[in-house]
Amino acid sequence: MIRMNLEFIRTRRILLKLTLQDMAEALDFKYAANYMKYERGEYEFKANHIPALAQKLECEIDDLFFEKPFAKPAKDDETSATKETA
Repeated sequence: MIRMNLEFIRTRRILLKLTLQDMAEALDFKYAANYMKYERGEYEFKANHIPALAQKLECEIDDLFFEKPFAKPAKDDETSATKETA
């Protein structure tokens, strides 16, 4: 599962000198406290929030997420053993 990079979002907001209320308004929230709960991870951002969030933070959508770790594909031991003995 891909997770939001909440630390990046918070840091970027502060860097751009945006208030919690600025962010709340960008996401059509009435109160800054509502947005704060998303930024703290108490609530999860919804798919429709992502484009507005990226636009307000002047970043790419990919920047809002942690990089997805890729695991090495597991080798099928049975298939490998069969090929080696053939």
